[in-house]
Amino acid sequence: MRRLIGSNFKRLRLSKGWTQEEFAERSGFSQQYVSGLESGRRNPTIVTVYELAMALDASHLDLLKPDTEELKR
Repeated sequence: MRRLIGSNFKRLRLSKGWTQEEFAERSGFSQQYVSGLESGRRNPTIVTVYELAMALDASHLDLLKPDTEELKR
């Protein structure tokens, strides 16, 4: 689940064209936290998942749902 959230987060962040540092500045999360999240080392609470999604202007479900491309492999 940590890797799923991290990879979905990274995909959404990159779709905005933001670096980890830019996301950190916009959201209040540290760049170190973002890095740990994307690498699957962080285990975010449901509140954090919601806050991350709001900062990305996305639904919290976007961070939780499996990548359909990965499922096809």
